[in-house]
Amino acid sequence: MEDDREQIARWLDALYREQRVVSQLDAIGKAQVFDLPTDAMDVVEGLPPGRYTRSRLCDQLNSAIVGRGLSRQLGTHD
Repeated sequence: MEDDREQIARWLDALYREQRVVSQLDAIGKAQVFDLPTDAMDVVEGLPPGRYTRSRLCDQLNSAIVGRGLSRQLGTHD
């Protein structure tokens, strides 16, 4: 079975497969399609509105993951 970290990594890869910059809504919509775990969905849905390069999105995700004490479960991403 795929763990939460792998699922998030697959979501990120798919999100940026055809685009270099995505919107907050793109990220949320793709996360719903990938059926991310509840904690990960909460982090994604909490993203501030805007457009994100992969690096910027990962910085935002990692800050929220660490801030919520979920790094052991969700890991950090690049």
